[in-house]
Amino acid sequence: MCLAIPGKVIEIDETIQPKMAKVNFDGIIKSVCIEWTPEVGLHDYVIVHAGFAINKLDEEEAMETLKIFAEMEASLQEEARSMIPS
Repeated sequence: MCLAIPGKVIEIDETIQPKMAKVNFDGIIKSVCIEWTPEVGLHDYVIVHAGFAINKLDEEEAMETLKIFAEMEASLQEEARSMIPS
């Protein structure tokens, strides 16, 4: 199973083949192949699988997805805290 977490393109290197980009996943920067997604530009959000951008997201969709992940994380942290004996 794969979680599709949106990442923001912060740099594109068109001098190499395949075309690569630096993508920011909440502070973690990864090098991603964007050769197969030619519509992707600087500051776009992408979904990545195995190092390849497989889809471009609009910013609103990306923000909604990231919000849902943050809510899930908060819920899990609250649940974990409730399991610790006092």
